[in-house]
Amino acid sequence: MRFLHKLSVCSATILGTMKPHTRSRRIKVAAVAAAIAGLLAVAIPAQVSSAAVATKHAATASSTTKPTIVLVHGAWADASSFAPETAALQAAGYTVLAAPNPLRGLETDTKAVADFIQQRTTGPVVLVGHSYGGMVITGAALADPDVKALVYIDAFAPDNNENAQTLTNASPGSLLNVADPSTVFNVVLPIPDAQQADWDSYIRTDKFKSVFAASLPSAVTDVLAAGQSPVTFGALGTPFVGTPAWKTIPSWFVIGTADRLLPPAEQRLMAQRAHGTVTEVNAPHLSMLAKPLQVTKVILDAAHSVH
Repeated sequence: MRFLHKLSVCSATILGTMKPHTRSRRIKVAAVAAAIAGLLAVAIPAQVSSAAVATKHAATASSTTKPTIVLVHGAWADASSFAPETAALQAAGYTVLAAPNPLRGLETDTKAVADFIQQRTTGPVVLVGHSYGGMVITGAALADPDVKALVYIDAFAPDNNENAQTLTNASPGSLLNVADPSTVFNVVLPIPDAQQADWDSYIRTDKFKSVFAASLPSAVTDVLAAGQSPVTFGALGTPFVGTPAWKTIPSWFVIGTADRLLPPAEQRLMAQRAHGTVTEVNAPHLSMLAKPLQVTKVILDAAHSVH
């Protein structure tokens, strides 16, 4: 629960250093406390309700047949974006692992996740990808026959020769589809004359909330923006090559209808051609934090399909 730990430390620091001897400062303290409570309210119900969700499905899943749930985060994020789902699934008796996604390049990222699955899991696996993580699981799933189900959460499900950048812009509505990338991205060059494909990209902190998670409190999105993991432009622009896993492995899709990064219309098209089971939620790109109960249920549905 690194994300919640970060926020707890942040809140303790803020509240400890403020001296609420004026009305305005008391208001600031209350606002910060309310925002932090809002974040905890996102995560805690998932934990509290997980037992009820697990009981509902007890008839179709026993402790001896439960698959391992492997979570793959996307660009400009990390495994903590799955914190509520991780807690809920663990409480329901599942082994949950967060696979590394280096965000360096599609081929190397896919290999990293494939190696992780092959060496860290035994028995059936449900592979879950968020955003760019969907690009990765679409290839990594085929490296191990134990992968029995795929879950795409606001995620790319590419076909042969499709890349994340093209899919983002294929339907209108993405806030990343801009004429001047500097209005959305900050970049860090590994060397002064680095090729653009090797540039590390960050979502600008003043744009992060609107692009990623408009419905979450600013105190939450500010922490997420500060801790985002960069992705190279090359990773986003490299096409997926080969037969996508969703052609042979059953898939589930969570589509955030308020997603301003990957347009819902494009997500629906990808889910339709994959013949996936679709759940739509009123959520931004980070559906896992905005609607943790619904996302957890979809992952459980996929897990219960594994025999």
